[in-house]
Amino acid sequence: MTVVAMSHGELSRFDTLSRVDRGELRVEDAATLLGLKRRQIFRLLERLRTDGASGLVSRKRGRPGNRRHSDAFRERILSIVREHYVDFGPTLAREYLAERHDIVVGCETLRQMMIEAGIWKDRAARRSRPYQPRHRRECRGELVQIDGSEHAWFETRGPKCTLLVYIDDATSELLHLKMVESESTFSYMEATREYIEQHGKPVAFYSDKHTVFRNPKATAKGDGMTHFGRALDTLNIEIICANSPQAKGRVERANGTLQDRLIKAMRLEGISSIEEANVFLPSYMIGHNARFARPAADSRDLHRPLTLRDDLHSVMVWREQRTVTAALTLHYNKVLFLLEPNPISNELARKRVDVCEYPDGTVEIRHEGRSLPYSLFDKMPRINQPAIVDNKHLDAALALAKEIQAIAPHHRQRNNYAPARRDQSEHLFPEPEAPAKIDGRRLGGAKLKRRPRLSQAELRARGTLEFVKAR
Repeated sequence: MTVVAMSHGELSRFDTLSRVDRGELRVEDAATLLGLKRRQIFRLLERLRTDGASGLVSRKRGRPGNRRHSDAFRERILSIVREHYVDFGPTLAREYLAERHDIVVGCETLRQMMIEAGIWKDRAARRSRPYQPRHRRECRGELVQIDGSEHAWFETRGPKCTLLVYIDDATSELLHLKMVESESTFSYMEATREYIEQHGKPVAFYSDKHTVFRNPKATAKGDGMTHFGRALDTLNIEIICANSPQAKGRVERANGTLQDRLIKAMRLEGISSIEEANVFLPSYMIGHNARFARPAADSRDLHRPLTLRDDLHSVMVWREQRTVTAALTLHYNKVLFLLEPNPISNELARKRVDVCEYPDGTVEIRHEGRSLPYSLFDKMPRINQPAIVDNKHLDAALALAKEIQAIAPHHRQRNNYAPARRDQSEHLFPEPEAPAKIDGRRLGGAKLKRRPRLSQAELRARGTLEFVKAR
């Protein structure tokens, strides 16, 4: 069985000519219907009777057009485009081909050539993935979208900072705004504490996949929760991470609106600092919500009040566990904590305690709900002594050790997994300055060559640790 591919016009022509061949239609009427002359009708009827339906198929099908460029010319154009204009669009590439290579070709012709060669993608292939809209939640407080928007909020009047935005999914109401230094765990803890104290506990927060909300390196040894996620779990608040920015479009569009309207409002008020902005934001939210908020489908408010056991101060905290040594000490972030001996701490040797770092910068060591007094010994400024040397060279050894330490301390940075502390005004863990590159060959003066023993005064004058033993 032979399959014949025919266009819609060819099918219509086959049906009309078949009716003429059966005597159901006159030749004159067929010519009128098909827009042809009588002699063309007779010619097509002869093809139909000889070759069947395939005789009516256009004989130009599958053959190159009469105006088609030669293969050599097409290959020349494509080689030039690959070499010089591989990331150009067809319109721009056509202009440069005419200007620099004296090659004139149609824009659509060049576009088809580039698509066939895989250099260009048509509009359908470049179309972005469609994101279907979803319905709003029905009740206020059922789902609250949160996000941090880093922007030049004060324009040139102040430093670049981040605005934390809390917006209700059901009503598009701005529930809380807070200007902070950066998008960090402590800044979200402080802003969320203020939000809950004002509105109550929502059913769920909807966020992106920032490391504050989601641990991308979760292992089987841990539960995979972040410190902020663990705090929300204690308060019985769900945290949901969106798979794409489009999924949380409510807060993303709000960020765009705020980057236009809020910036202009703060410009008119002369606001140029984070502290002034946080005082101004509550009054701005009233006008913004009156303009953009809408009523919820259900009038219920699903925010829950705090219970007696919900202590926001002890929940919103960076909490890590450490083991107390037999000497009643523990290590945290390269700082040695010395527990004060008392009847409680004396029983904690070889036991686990909680190191709690609060958003305001204070640090507590807690065990079973009790705070333990302590003192600090910071290991960062400690000198890493050189190798043991003879007594008579001790002065030179100490001088060299101090010189090395002044350029680069032994501990150059805190732990990599420690929290960001830009939003804390005061804390116990100051970061050292970036050390300069050390050239050990220049420390301690010129290197001694093999020669007779030098006196102690000469060694001290040279300022070096190296000495030559007499042989």
